[in-house]
Amino acid sequence: MTDQHKRHLQLASLRRVIVPWVHGGRSDEALQLAQQLSAGDVTLIGVVPLPANASLSMGAATAQELRRHLRQLSREASVRARSQVLVTTQPWADLRQVIEEEAPDLVVLDIQHHLPALGVEVGDVLRYPPANIALLRGPLLAPPQRVLAAVRGGPFSELALRIGLNLRPQQLTSLHVRLRGRSPSEDEAFEPLRRVLANMPEVSQRTIETDDTLRCILDEAKQVDLLVLGATAPAGVGYVASALIAQAPCAVLIVATRQPAPTTFDARASAKAISLLVDKWFAENTFQADEFDNLHQLVDLKRQQNTTISLALPALNEEETVGNVISTIKRALFDEVPLLDEIVLIDSQSTDRTREIAAELGVPVYVHQELLPRLQARRGKGEALWKSLLVTRGDIIVWIDTDIVNVHPRFVYGIIGPMLVNPRVQFVKGFYRRPLRVGERIQADAGGRVTELTARPLINLFYPELSGVIQPLSGEYGGRRAALEQCSFFSGYGVEIGLLIDIYEKFGLSAVAQVDLLERIHRNQTLEALSKMSFAIIQAVMRKLESRYERRFIEDVNKSMKLIRYGQGGYYLEVEQIEERERPPMSTVEEYLQRREASR
Repeated sequence: MTDQHKRHLQLASLRRVIVPWVHGGRSDEALQLAQQLSAGDVTLIGVVPLPANASLSMGAATAQELRRHLRQLSREASVRARSQVLVTTQPWADLRQVIEEEAPDLVVLDIQHHLPALGVEVGDVLRYPPANIALLRGPLLAPPQRVLAAVRGGPFSELALRIGLNLRPQQLTSLHVRLRGRSPSEDEAFEPLRRVLANMPEVSQRTIETDDTLRCILDEAKQVDLLVLGATAPAGVGYVASALIAQAPCAVLIVATRQPAPTTFDARASAKAISLLVDKWFAENTFQADEFDNLHQLVDLKRQQNTTISLALPALNEEETVGNVISTIKRALFDEVPLLDEIVLIDSQSTDRTREIAAELGVPVYVHQELLPRLQARRGKGEALWKSLLVTRGDIIVWIDTDIVNVHPRFVYGIIGPMLVNPRVQFVKGFYRRPLRVGERIQADAGGRVTELTARPLINLFYPELSGVIQPLSGEYGGRRAALEQCSFFSGYGVEIGLLIDIYEKFGLSAVAQVDLLERIHRNQTLEALSKMSFAIIQAVMRKLESRYERRFIEDVNKSMKLIRYGQGGYYLEVEQIEERERPPMSTVEEYLQRREASR
Protein backbone atom coordinates (compact mmCIF):
# COMPACT_ATOMS: atom_id res chain seq x y z
CA MET A 1 0.00 0.00 0.00
CA THR A 2 1.46 3.36 -1.07
CA ASP A 3 1.43 6.75 0.67
CA GLN A 4 -1.57 7.52 -1.51
CA HIS A 5 -3.39 4.54 0.04
CA LYS A 6 -2.40 5.79 3.49
CA ARG A 7 -3.92 9.22 2.83
CA HIS A 8 -7.01 7.43 1.50
CA LEU A 9 -7.34 5.50 4.76
CA GLN A 10 -6.89 8.58 6.91
CA LEU A 11 -8.90 11.13 4.99
CA ALA A 12 -11.53 9.38 2.86
CA SER A 13 -14.84 9.71 4.63
CA LEU A 14 -17.83 7.39 4.57
CA ARG A 15 -20.17 10.15 3.47
CA ARG A 16 -23.18 8.06 2.47
CA VAL A 17 -24.16 5.22 4.80
CA ILE A 18 -27.36 3.19 4.40
CA VAL A 19 -29.20 1.43 7.22
CA PRO A 20 -32.23 -0.73 6.32
CA TRP A 21 -35.15 -0.25 8.72
CA VAL A 22 -36.99 -3.55 8.57
CA HIS A 23 -40.48 -3.90 9.98
CA GLY A 24 -40.28 -6.53 12.69
CA GLY A 25 -36.56 -6.06 13.35
CA ARG A 26 -34.66 -3.63 15.57
CA SER A 27 -32.19 -1.26 13.87
CA ASP A 28 -31.15 1.05 16.75
CA GLU A 29 -27.57 -0.20 17.19
CA ALA A 30 -26.96 -0.29 13.43
CA LEU A 31 -28.19 3.30 13.17
CA GLN A 32 -25.97 4.45 16.06
CA LEU A 33 -22.94 2.84 14.41
CA ALA A 34 -23.78 4.40 11.05
CA GLN A 35 -24.02 7.85 12.64
CA GLN A 36 -20.62 7.40 14.28
CA LEU A 37 -19.06 6.31 10.99
CA SER A 38 -20.71 8.74 8.58
CA ALA A 39 -19.29 12.17 7.85
CA GLY A 40 -22.49 13.31 6.20
CA ASP A 41 -25.54 11.42 5.05
CA VAL A 42 -27.20 8.45 6.80
CA THR A 43 -30.13 7.10 4.80
CA LEU A 44 -32.81 4.78 6.16
CA ILE A 45 -34.55 2.38 3.77
CA GLY A 46 -37.84 0.98 5.01
CA VAL A 47 -38.57 -2.68 4.26
CA VAL A 48 -41.79 -4.60 4.85
CA PRO A 49 -41.13 -8.35 4.37
CA LEU A 50 -44.10 -10.55 3.48
CA PRO A 51 -44.44 -14.35 3.24
CA ALA A 52 -43.48 -15.81 -0.13
CA ASN A 53 -47.07 -16.60 -1.16
CA ALA A 54 -48.62 -13.36 0.15
CA SER A 55 -50.24 -10.64 -1.91
CA LEU A 56 -48.20 -7.42 -1.82
CA SER A 57 -51.36 -5.44 -1.15
CA MET A 58 -51.43 -7.03 2.31
CA GLY A 59 -48.45 -4.87 3.27
CA ALA A 60 -50.03 -1.50 2.43
CA ALA A 61 -51.13 -0.62 5.95
CA THR A 62 -47.80 -1.74 7.43
CA ALA A 63 -45.92 0.35 4.86
CA GLN A 64 -47.93 3.45 5.81
CA GLU A 65 -47.15 2.88 9.48
CA LEU A 66 -43.45 2.39 8.73
CA ARG A 67 -43.25 5.56 6.62
CA ARG A 68 -44.70 7.61 9.46
CA HIS A 69 -42.18 6.13 11.88
CA LEU A 70 -39.28 6.86 9.52
CA ARG A 71 -40.39 10.49 9.05
CA GLN A 72 -40.42 10.96 12.78
CA LEU A 73 -37.07 9.25 13.18
CA SER A 74 -35.48 11.40 10.47
CA ARG A 75 -36.47 14.53 12.41
CA GLU A 76 -35.28 13.23 15.78
CA ALA A 77 -32.04 11.59 14.65
CA SER A 78 -31.07 13.99 11.84
CA VAL A 79 -31.04 11.25 9.22
CA ARG A 80 -32.67 10.95 5.81
CA ALA A 81 -35.41 8.42 5.13
CA ARG A 82 -35.95 7.12 1.63
CA SER A 83 -39.48 8.08 0.63
CA GLN A 84 -40.38 4.72 -0.89
CA VAL A 85 -40.76 1.77 1.48
CA LEU A 86 -40.10 -1.66 0.00
CA VAL A 87 -43.02 -4.07 0.31
CA THR A 88 -41.69 -7.38 -0.88
CA THR A 89 -41.84 -11.15 -0.69
CA GLN A 90 -38.08 -11.32 -1.49
CA PRO A 91 -36.68 -8.66 0.82
CA TRP A 92 -32.94 -9.22 0.41
CA ALA A 93 -33.06 -9.44 -3.39
CA ASP A 94 -35.11 -6.23 -3.66
CA LEU A 95 -33.00 -4.45 -1.05
CA ARG A 96 -29.85 -5.39 -2.96
CA GLN A 97 -31.27 -3.73 -6.06
CA VAL A 98 -32.01 -0.50 -4.18
CA ILE A 99 -28.54 -0.49 -2.62
CA GLU A 100 -26.96 -0.87 -6.06
CA GLU A 101 -29.01 2.09 -7.31
CA GLU A 102 -28.11 4.25 -4.30
CA ALA A 103 -24.37 3.33 -4.49
CA PRO A 104 -23.54 4.21 -0.85
CA ASP A 105 -20.08 4.18 0.70
CA LEU A 106 -21.26 1.65 3.31
CA VAL A 107 -24.29 -0.41 4.34
CA VAL A 108 -24.69 -1.33 8.02
CA LEU A 109 -26.78 -4.38 8.95
CA ASP A 110 -27.49 -5.93 12.35
CA ILE A 111 -26.82 -9.68 12.25
CA GLN A 112 -29.18 -10.49 15.14
CA HIS A 113 -32.12 -8.36 14.05
CA HIS A 114 -31.87 -7.33 10.39
CA LEU A 115 -30.88 -10.67 8.90
CA PRO A 116 -33.69 -12.82 10.38
CA ALA A 117 -36.24 -10.20 9.34
CA LEU A 118 -34.80 -10.15 5.82
CA GLY A 119 -34.75 -13.96 5.70
CA VAL A 120 -31.06 -14.07 4.83
CA GLU A 121 -27.89 -15.62 6.28
CA VAL A 122 -24.55 -13.92 6.93
CA GLY A 123 -22.90 -15.76 4.05
CA ASP A 124 -25.62 -14.64 1.64
CA VAL A 125 -25.03 -10.98 2.50
CA LEU A 126 -21.24 -11.23 2.22
CA ARG A 127 -21.37 -13.23 -1.00
CA TYR A 128 -20.86 -10.62 -3.75
CA PRO A 129 -22.17 -7.67 -1.65
CA PRO A 130 -23.80 -4.85 -3.64
CA ALA A 131 -21.78 -2.23 -1.71
CA ASN A 132 -19.24 -2.08 1.10
CA ILE A 133 -20.97 -4.01 3.91
CA ALA A 134 -20.57 -3.92 7.69
CA LEU A 135 -22.41 -6.63 9.64
CA LEU A 136 -22.77 -5.85 13.35
CA ARG A 137 -23.25 -8.38 16.11
CA GLY A 138 -23.85 -6.45 19.31
CA PRO A 139 -24.33 -5.39 21.94
CA LEU A 140 -22.23 -2.37 21.00
CA LEU A 141 -20.91 0.17 23.46
CA ALA A 142 -21.63 3.59 21.94
CA PRO A 143 -19.14 4.84 21.12
CA PRO A 144 -16.62 1.96 21.46
CA GLN A 145 -13.47 3.08 23.25
CA ARG A 146 -11.19 0.11 22.47
CA VAL A 147 -11.27 -1.27 18.92
CA LEU A 148 -9.30 -4.23 17.55
CA ALA A 149 -8.95 -4.53 13.75
CA ALA A 150 -7.85 -8.03 12.71
CA VAL A 151 -6.12 -7.50 9.35
CA ARG A 152 -4.33 -9.76 6.85
CA GLY A 153 -3.88 -7.38 3.91
CA GLY A 154 -6.02 -6.68 0.84
CA PRO A 155 -9.21 -4.66 0.31
CA PHE A 156 -11.18 -6.17 3.21
CA SER A 157 -8.37 -5.29 5.63
CA GLU A 158 -8.25 -1.77 4.28
CA LEU A 159 -11.98 -1.32 4.90
CA ALA A 160 -11.68 -2.79 8.42
CA LEU A 161 -8.88 -0.37 9.30
CA ARG A 162 -10.68 2.55 7.69
CA ILE A 163 -13.78 1.87 9.80
CA GLY A 164 -11.64 1.59 12.91
CA LEU A 165 -10.09 5.00 12.20
CA ASN A 166 -13.46 6.64 11.52
CA LEU A 167 -14.78 5.49 14.93
CA ARG A 168 -11.99 7.55 16.58
CA PRO A 169 -11.66 5.26 19.61
CA GLN A 170 -9.32 5.96 22.49
CA GLN A 171 -7.37 2.83 21.52
CA LEU A 172 -7.16 1.31 18.03
CA THR A 173 -5.05 -1.82 17.61
CA SER A 174 -4.28 -3.72 14.41
CA LEU A 175 -3.83 -7.48 14.89
CA HIS A 176 -2.04 -9.65 12.33
CA VAL A 177 -2.19 -13.39 13.06
CA ARG A 178 0.30 -15.80 11.47
CA LEU A 179 -0.26 -19.54 11.53
CA ARG A 180 2.77 -21.19 13.13
CA GLY A 181 4.74 -23.37 10.74
CA ARG A 182 3.58 -21.54 7.64
CA SER A 183 6.04 -19.97 5.23
CA PRO A 184 7.08 -16.33 5.86
CA SER A 185 5.68 -15.66 2.40
CA GLU A 186 2.23 -15.85 3.97
CA ASP A 187 2.92 -12.27 5.13
CA GLU A 188 3.36 -11.05 1.55
CA ALA A 189 -0.18 -9.63 1.27
CA PHE A 190 0.18 -7.93 4.65
CA GLU A 191 3.56 -6.30 4.00
CA PRO A 192 2.23 -3.18 2.20
CA LEU A 193 -0.25 -2.57 5.01
CA ARG A 194 2.51 -3.09 7.58
CA ARG A 195 4.53 -0.28 5.98
CA VAL A 196 1.54 2.05 6.18
CA LEU A 197 0.84 1.17 9.81
CA ALA A 198 4.45 1.91 10.69
CA ASN A 199 3.71 5.56 9.86
CA MET A 200 0.42 5.73 11.78
CA PRO A 201 1.24 6.29 15.47
CA GLU A 202 -2.48 6.40 16.32
CA VAL A 203 -2.69 2.67 15.57
CA SER A 204 -1.00 0.14 17.86
CA GLN A 205 0.31 -2.95 16.07
CA ARG A 206 0.34 -6.57 17.21
CA THR A 207 1.60 -9.60 15.31
CA ILE A 208 1.01 -13.02 16.87
CA GLU A 209 2.15 -16.45 15.67
CA THR A 210 -0.20 -19.24 16.70
CA ASP A 211 -1.45 -22.74 15.95
CA ASP A 212 -5.09 -21.63 16.20
CA THR A 213 -6.19 -18.38 14.56
CA LEU A 214 -9.64 -18.49 16.12
CA ARG A 215 -8.47 -19.02 19.69
CA CYS A 216 -5.86 -16.27 19.32
CA ILE A 217 -8.40 -13.66 18.15
CA LEU A 218 -10.91 -14.71 20.82
CA ASP A 219 -8.28 -14.16 23.51
CA GLU A 220 -7.36 -10.73 22.13
CA ALA A 221 -11.05 -9.76 21.86
CA LYS A 222 -11.43 -10.04 25.65
CA GLN A 223 -9.61 -6.73 25.99
CA VAL A 224 -11.71 -4.60 23.60
CA ASP A 225 -15.21 -3.24 23.02
CA LEU A 226 -15.37 -3.94 19.27
CA LEU A 227 -13.64 -6.41 16.96
CA VAL A 228 -13.52 -5.44 13.26
CA LEU A 229 -12.40 -7.95 10.64
CA GLY A 230 -12.81 -8.69 6.97
CA ALA A 231 -14.81 -11.59 5.60
CA THR A 232 -12.20 -14.26 4.90
CA ALA A 233 -13.84 -16.57 2.34
CA PRO A 234 -13.54 -15.73 -1.40
CA ALA A 235 -17.32 -15.41 -1.73
CA GLY A 236 -18.98 -15.53 1.68
CA VAL A 237 -18.08 -15.95 5.34
CA GLY A 238 -15.21 -18.17 6.46
CA TYR A 239 -14.92 -20.54 9.40
CA VAL A 240 -13.05 -18.08 11.61
CA ALA A 241 -15.45 -15.20 10.99
CA SER A 242 -18.48 -17.45 11.63
CA ALA A 243 -17.02 -18.67 14.90
CA LEU A 244 -16.14 -15.14 16.04
CA ILE A 245 -19.71 -14.00 15.41
CA ALA A 246 -20.92 -16.77 17.71
CA GLN A 247 -18.21 -16.71 20.39
CA ALA A 248 -16.48 -13.32 20.64
CA PRO A 249 -16.92 -11.69 24.08
CA CYS A 250 -17.18 -8.19 22.54
CA ALA A 251 -19.20 -6.68 19.71
CA VAL A 252 -18.13 -7.89 16.26
CA LEU A 253 -18.18 -6.07 12.93
CA ILE A 254 -17.61 -8.20 9.80
CA VAL A 255 -16.81 -6.09 6.72
CA ALA A 256 -16.56 -6.85 3.01
CA THR A 257 -15.98 -4.67 -0.01
CA ARG A 258 -18.32 -4.51 -2.97
CA GLN A 259 -17.99 -7.49 -5.34
CA PRO A 260 -20.18 -7.66 -8.45
CA ALA A 261 -22.02 -10.96 -8.71
CA PRO A 262 -20.84 -13.27 -11.52
CA THR A 263 -23.03 -13.38 -14.59
CA THR A 264 -22.37 -17.03 -15.46
CA PHE A 265 -24.08 -18.59 -12.46
CA ASP A 266 -26.31 -17.70 -9.54
CA ALA A 267 -24.62 -16.34 -6.42
CA ARG A 268 -26.12 -19.20 -4.40
CA ALA A 269 -23.93 -21.65 -6.26
CA SER A 270 -25.26 -25.17 -5.98
CA ALA A 271 -23.63 -28.39 -7.05
CA LYS A 272 -25.49 -28.07 -10.34
CA ALA A 273 -24.12 -24.58 -10.93
CA ILE A 274 -20.56 -25.77 -10.25
CA SER A 275 -21.11 -28.64 -12.65
CA LEU A 276 -22.22 -26.20 -15.35
CA LEU A 277 -19.21 -24.00 -14.63
CA VAL A 278 -16.82 -26.95 -14.90
CA ASP A 279 -18.49 -28.22 -18.07
CA LYS A 280 -18.15 -24.77 -19.64
CA TRP A 281 -14.49 -24.57 -18.64
CA PHE A 282 -13.81 -28.08 -19.93
CA ALA A 283 -15.33 -27.22 -23.30
CA GLU A 284 -13.49 -23.90 -23.67
CA ASN A 285 -10.11 -24.65 -22.04
CA THR A 286 -9.33 -28.21 -23.14
CA PHE A 287 -7.06 -28.39 -26.19
CA GLN A 288 -5.50 -31.00 -28.47
CA ALA A 289 -1.74 -30.84 -29.05
CA ASP A 290 -2.18 -31.07 -32.81
CA GLU A 291 -3.98 -27.70 -32.73
CA PHE A 292 -0.51 -26.20 -32.28
CA ASP A 293 1.62 -28.35 -34.61
CA ASN A 294 2.17 -25.40 -36.99
CA LEU A 295 5.39 -24.39 -35.26
CA HIS A 296 6.09 -21.40 -37.51
CA GLN A 297 2.71 -19.97 -36.58
CA LEU A 298 3.55 -20.38 -32.89
CA VAL A 299 6.88 -18.60 -33.44
CA ASP A 300 5.04 -15.72 -35.15
CA LEU A 301 2.69 -15.41 -32.17
CA LYS A 302 5.64 -15.51 -29.81
CA ARG A 303 7.39 -12.68 -31.67
CA GLN A 304 4.23 -10.58 -31.89
CA GLN A 305 3.84 -10.86 -28.12
CA ASN A 306 7.56 -10.24 -27.51
CA THR A 307 7.58 -13.37 -25.35
CA THR A 308 10.49 -15.63 -24.42
CA ILE A 309 10.12 -19.32 -23.56
CA SER A 310 12.26 -21.57 -21.38
CA LEU A 311 12.20 -25.36 -21.03
CA ALA A 312 13.47 -26.71 -17.71
CA LEU A 313 14.06 -30.46 -17.41
CA PRO A 314 14.06 -31.91 -13.87
CA ALA A 315 16.16 -35.07 -13.61
CA LEU A 316 17.40 -37.70 -11.17
CA ASN A 317 19.30 -40.68 -12.56
CA GLU A 318 17.71 -40.64 -16.02
CA GLU A 319 20.73 -41.66 -18.17
CA GLU A 320 18.61 -44.15 -20.14
CA THR A 321 16.13 -41.56 -21.43
CA VAL A 322 17.49 -38.04 -20.86
CA GLY A 323 19.60 -38.01 -24.04
CA ASN A 324 16.67 -38.86 -26.30
CA VAL A 325 14.41 -36.33 -24.53
CA ILE A 326 16.92 -33.52 -24.98
CA SER A 327 17.87 -34.43 -28.56
CA THR A 328 14.27 -34.75 -29.73
CA ILE A 329 13.09 -31.47 -28.22
CA LYS A 330 16.24 -29.47 -28.93
CA ARG A 331 16.39 -30.43 -32.58
CA ALA A 332 12.71 -29.70 -33.31
CA LEU A 333 12.03 -26.64 -31.13
CA PHE A 334 15.41 -24.98 -30.67
CA ASP A 335 17.67 -25.78 -33.63
CA GLU A 336 15.19 -26.12 -36.53
CA VAL A 337 12.42 -23.81 -35.28
CA PRO A 338 13.26 -21.19 -32.59
CA LEU A 339 10.21 -21.73 -30.41
CA LEU A 340 12.35 -22.24 -27.31
CA ASP A 341 14.84 -19.60 -26.22
CA GLU A 342 16.67 -21.85 -23.76
CA ILE A 343 16.76 -25.40 -22.43
CA VAL A 344 18.27 -26.19 -19.02
CA LEU A 345 18.62 -29.36 -16.96
CA ILE A 346 17.84 -29.13 -13.24
CA ASP A 347 19.51 -32.15 -11.69
CA SER A 348 18.92 -33.53 -8.20
CA GLN A 349 22.41 -34.97 -7.61
CA SER A 350 22.19 -37.89 -10.03
CA THR A 351 24.76 -40.63 -9.45
CA ASP A 352 24.71 -41.88 -13.05
CA ARG A 353 25.68 -40.05 -16.28
CA THR A 354 22.56 -37.85 -16.51
CA ARG A 355 24.47 -34.57 -16.15
CA GLU A 356 27.28 -35.59 -18.47
CA ILE A 357 24.84 -36.56 -21.23
CA ALA A 358 23.02 -33.24 -20.98
CA ALA A 359 26.26 -31.27 -21.05
CA GLU A 360 27.50 -33.21 -24.11
CA LEU A 361 24.29 -32.18 -25.89
CA GLY A 362 24.96 -28.51 -25.17
CA VAL A 363 22.39 -28.00 -22.44
CA PRO A 364 23.35 -25.96 -19.33
CA VAL A 365 23.24 -28.14 -16.21
CA TYR A 366 22.39 -27.02 -12.68
CA VAL A 367 22.32 -29.08 -9.49
CA HIS A 368 19.45 -27.73 -7.47
CA GLN A 369 21.11 -28.55 -4.13
CA GLU A 370 23.87 -26.08 -5.09
CA LEU A 371 21.50 -23.21 -5.87
CA LEU A 372 20.47 -20.64 -3.25
CA PRO A 373 23.05 -21.84 -0.71
CA ARG A 374 21.67 -19.38 1.87
CA LEU A 375 18.65 -21.70 2.17
CA GLN A 376 19.08 -25.26 3.31
CA ALA A 377 18.71 -27.62 0.35
CA ARG A 378 15.77 -30.00 0.31
CA ARG A 379 15.14 -33.22 -1.52
CA GLY A 380 12.39 -33.48 -4.07
CA LYS A 381 11.28 -32.64 -7.58
CA GLY A 382 9.34 -29.62 -6.35
CA GLU A 383 12.54 -28.10 -5.04
CA ALA A 384 14.12 -28.46 -8.48
CA LEU A 385 11.13 -26.87 -10.21
CA TRP A 386 11.11 -23.96 -7.77
CA LYS A 387 14.80 -23.28 -8.28
CA SER A 388 14.44 -23.53 -12.05
CA LEU A 389 12.74 -20.11 -11.87
CA LEU A 390 16.05 -18.76 -10.62
CA VAL A 391 18.20 -20.04 -13.51
CA THR A 392 15.82 -19.48 -16.43
CA ARG A 393 14.91 -16.19 -18.07
CA GLY A 394 11.81 -16.95 -20.16
CA ASP A 395 8.44 -15.24 -19.75
CA ILE A 396 6.90 -18.71 -20.14
CA ILE A 397 8.41 -21.72 -18.39
CA VAL A 398 7.64 -25.31 -19.43
CA TRP A 399 8.57 -28.44 -17.48
CA ILE A 400 8.56 -32.01 -18.80
CA ASP A 401 9.90 -35.09 -17.10
CA THR A 402 13.07 -36.70 -18.44
CA ASP A 403 11.91 -40.32 -18.06
CA ILE A 404 9.56 -40.21 -21.07
CA VAL A 405 10.21 -43.16 -23.38
CA ASN A 406 8.04 -41.96 -26.28
CA VAL A 407 9.01 -38.29 -26.16
CA HIS A 408 7.70 -36.06 -28.96
CA PRO A 409 7.90 -32.27 -29.53
CA ARG A 410 4.15 -32.05 -28.84
CA PHE A 411 4.92 -32.58 -25.15
CA VAL A 412 6.36 -29.05 -25.23
CA TYR A 413 4.55 -27.14 -27.99
CA GLY A 414 1.23 -28.54 -26.76
CA ILE A 415 1.85 -26.89 -23.39
CA ILE A 416 2.99 -23.60 -24.96
CA GLY A 417 0.17 -23.25 -27.49
CA PRO A 418 -2.76 -22.32 -25.22
CA MET A 419 -0.75 -19.52 -23.60
CA LEU A 420 0.20 -18.01 -26.95
CA VAL A 421 -3.34 -18.07 -28.34
CA ASN A 422 -5.10 -16.91 -25.16
CA PRO A 423 -3.49 -14.21 -23.00
CA ARG A 424 -5.82 -15.04 -20.10
CA VAL A 425 -4.33 -18.53 -19.70
CA GLN A 426 -1.64 -18.53 -17.01
CA PHE A 427 -1.08 -22.26 -16.51
CA VAL A 428 -1.40 -25.33 -18.75
CA LYS A 429 -1.49 -28.97 -17.67
CA GLY A 430 -0.83 -31.86 -20.00
CA PHE A 431 -2.86 -35.07 -19.97
CA TYR A 432 -2.50 -38.34 -21.87
CA ARG A 433 -3.25 -42.03 -21.87
CA ARG A 434 -0.92 -43.86 -19.49
CA PRO A 435 -0.39 -47.54 -20.31
CA LEU A 436 0.67 -49.70 -17.39
CA ARG A 437 2.91 -52.75 -17.79
CA VAL A 438 1.72 -55.72 -15.72
CA GLY A 439 4.17 -58.57 -16.26
CA GLU A 440 4.44 -59.04 -20.02
CA ARG A 441 1.13 -57.32 -20.76
CA ILE A 442 0.31 -53.64 -21.31
CA GLN A 443 -2.95 -52.29 -19.93
CA ALA A 444 -3.85 -49.25 -22.04
CA ASP A 445 -5.32 -46.89 -19.43
CA ALA A 446 -4.33 -48.41 -16.11
CA GLY A 447 -1.70 -45.79 -15.19
CA GLY A 448 -2.27 -42.77 -13.01
CA ARG A 449 -3.33 -44.71 -9.94
CA VAL A 450 -2.46 -41.92 -7.47
CA THR A 451 -4.38 -39.44 -9.63
CA GLU A 452 -7.56 -41.50 -9.62
CA LEU A 453 -7.39 -42.85 -6.06
CA THR A 454 -6.07 -39.77 -4.24
CA ALA A 455 -5.75 -36.51 -6.19
CA ARG A 456 -9.03 -36.37 -8.09
CA PRO A 457 -11.20 -37.48 -5.12
CA LEU A 458 -9.59 -34.75 -2.98
CA ILE A 459 -10.15 -32.15 -5.70
CA ASN A 460 -13.78 -33.17 -6.12
CA LEU A 461 -14.32 -32.88 -2.37
CA PHE A 462 -12.55 -29.60 -1.65
CA TYR A 463 -11.93 -27.85 -5.00
CA PRO A 464 -14.85 -28.98 -7.20
CA GLU A 465 -14.23 -26.13 -9.66
CA LEU A 466 -11.03 -27.98 -10.62
CA SER A 467 -12.76 -31.34 -11.08
CA GLY A 468 -12.52 -31.06 -14.87
CA VAL A 469 -8.71 -31.22 -14.77
CA ILE A 470 -8.02 -34.69 -16.14
CA GLN A 471 -4.54 -35.25 -14.76
CA PRO A 472 -3.69 -32.79 -11.98
CA LEU A 473 -0.45 -34.67 -11.20
CA SER A 474 1.01 -34.83 -14.71
CA GLY A 475 4.66 -33.83 -14.96
CA GLU A 476 4.22 -31.99 -18.26
CA TYR A 477 2.98 -28.47 -17.64
CA GLY A 478 3.99 -24.85 -17.71
CA GLY A 479 2.97 -21.31 -16.92
CA ARG A 480 3.72 -17.66 -17.21
CA ARG A 481 6.60 -16.53 -15.02
CA ALA A 482 4.56 -13.59 -13.71
CA ALA A 483 2.08 -16.08 -12.26
CA LEU A 484 4.47 -18.85 -11.20
CA GLU A 485 6.72 -16.51 -9.24
CA GLN A 486 3.72 -15.61 -7.05
CA CYS A 487 3.06 -19.26 -6.12
CA SER A 488 4.50 -21.31 -3.30
CA PHE A 489 6.09 -24.64 -4.31
CA PHE A 490 5.89 -27.83 -2.30
CA SER A 491 9.33 -29.44 -2.32
CA GLY A 492 8.18 -33.00 -3.01
CA TYR A 493 5.35 -34.86 -4.69
CA GLY A 494 2.82 -32.22 -3.68
CA VAL A 495 4.23 -29.64 -6.09
CA GLU A 496 1.84 -30.36 -8.98
CA ILE A 497 -1.41 -30.25 -7.03
CA GLY A 498 -0.18 -27.34 -4.93
CA LEU A 499 0.60 -25.22 -8.00
CA LEU A 500 -2.75 -26.06 -9.58
CA ILE A 501 -4.63 -24.93 -6.47
CA ASP A 502 -2.49 -21.81 -6.10
CA ILE A 503 -3.04 -20.71 -9.70
CA TYR A 504 -6.77 -21.31 -9.38
CA GLU A 505 -7.05 -19.38 -6.12
CA LYS A 506 -4.93 -16.46 -7.33
CA PHE A 507 -6.12 -16.13 -10.93
CA GLY A 508 -9.40 -18.03 -11.26
CA LEU A 509 -10.52 -21.08 -13.20
CA SER A 510 -10.26 -19.37 -16.60
CA ALA A 511 -6.49 -18.99 -16.05
CA VAL A 512 -6.07 -22.80 -16.19
CA ALA A 513 -6.07 -24.84 -19.41
CA GLN A 514 -5.26 -28.45 -20.28
CA VAL A 515 -3.98 -30.12 -23.44
CA ASP A 516 -4.19 -33.69 -24.73
CA LEU A 517 -0.65 -34.99 -25.38
CA LEU A 518 -1.98 -38.40 -26.60
CA GLU A 519 0.12 -41.03 -24.82
CA ARG A 520 2.99 -41.10 -22.38
CA ILE A 521 5.15 -44.15 -21.67
CA HIS A 522 7.44 -44.07 -18.65
CA ARG A 523 8.63 -46.18 -15.76
CA ASN A 524 5.86 -47.39 -13.48
CA GLN A 525 6.49 -47.11 -9.75
CA THR A 526 5.94 -49.69 -7.03
CA LEU A 527 2.80 -49.69 -4.92
CA GLU A 528 4.80 -48.59 -1.87
CA ALA A 529 6.24 -45.62 -3.77
CA LEU A 530 2.74 -44.66 -4.87
CA SER A 531 1.54 -44.89 -1.27
CA LYS A 532 4.26 -42.46 -0.17
CA MET A 533 3.33 -40.15 -3.03
CA SER A 534 -0.32 -40.20 -1.94
CA PHE A 535 0.68 -39.40 1.65
CA ALA A 536 2.60 -36.33 0.47
CA ILE A 537 -0.22 -35.18 -1.83
CA ILE A 538 -2.78 -35.42 0.97
CA GLN A 539 -0.49 -33.28 3.13
CA ALA A 540 -0.27 -30.68 0.37
CA VAL A 541 -4.04 -30.43 0.00
CA MET A 542 -4.46 -30.16 3.76
CA ARG A 543 -1.93 -27.30 3.83
CA LYS A 544 -3.93 -25.44 1.20
CA LEU A 545 -7.09 -25.99 3.21
CA GLU A 546 -5.33 -24.62 6.30
CA SER A 547 -4.72 -21.38 4.41
CA ARG A 548 -8.37 -21.24 3.37
CA TYR A 549 -9.77 -21.87 6.86
CA GLU A 550 -6.96 -20.23 8.87
CA ARG A 551 -6.65 -23.28 11.08
CA ARG A 552 -3.88 -25.84 11.40
CA PHE A 553 -4.96 -29.41 10.71
CA ILE A 554 -1.73 -31.42 10.61
CA GLU A 555 0.53 -31.85 13.63
CA ASP A 556 4.14 -33.01 13.41
CA VAL A 557 3.20 -36.58 14.30
CA ASN A 558 1.10 -36.84 11.15
CA LYS A 559 4.19 -36.56 8.95
CA SER A 560 5.39 -40.03 9.96
CA MET A 561 4.13 -42.84 7.74
CA LYS A 562 4.06 -46.41 9.04
CA LEU A 563 5.06 -48.79 6.26
CA ILE A 564 4.07 -52.43 6.58
CA ARG A 565 6.90 -54.92 6.08
CA TYR A 566 7.02 -58.71 6.08
CA GLY A 567 10.05 -60.67 7.14
CA GLN A 568 11.65 -62.70 9.92
CA GLY A 569 8.56 -64.83 10.13
CA GLY A 570 5.91 -62.10 10.38
CA TYR A 571 4.69 -58.58 9.75
CA TYR A 572 6.26 -55.50 11.33
CA LEU A 573 6.10 -51.72 10.94
CA GLU A 574 8.78 -49.39 9.67
CA VAL A 575 8.40 -45.66 10.21
CA GLU A 576 9.43 -43.19 7.51
CA GLN A 577 9.31 -39.41 7.80
CA ILE A 578 7.51 -37.93 4.77
CA GLU A 579 7.08 -34.21 5.27
CA GLU A 580 5.71 -32.07 2.46
CA ARG A 581 7.12 -28.57 3.02
CA GLU A 582 6.57 -25.41 1.00
CA ARG A 583 8.96 -22.91 -0.49
CA PRO A 584 7.74 -19.29 -0.57
CA PRO A 585 6.88 -17.52 -3.82
CA MET A 586 10.10 -16.89 -5.72
CA SER A 587 9.14 -13.23 -6.02
CA THR A 588 9.90 -12.90 -2.28
CA VAL A 589 13.44 -14.34 -2.53
CA GLU A 590 16.15 -11.68 -2.49
CA GLU A 591 18.57 -13.52 -4.79
CA TYR A 592 15.85 -14.00 -7.39
CA LEU A 593 14.89 -10.33 -7.33
CA GLN A 594 18.53 -9.30 -7.70
CA ARG A 595 19.05 -11.65 -10.65
CA ARG A 596 15.88 -10.44 -12.36
CA GLU A 597 16.89 -6.82 -11.87
CA ALA A 598 20.36 -7.49 -13.27
CA SER A 599 18.89 -9.14 -16.39
CA ARG A 600 16.76 -6.13 -17.28
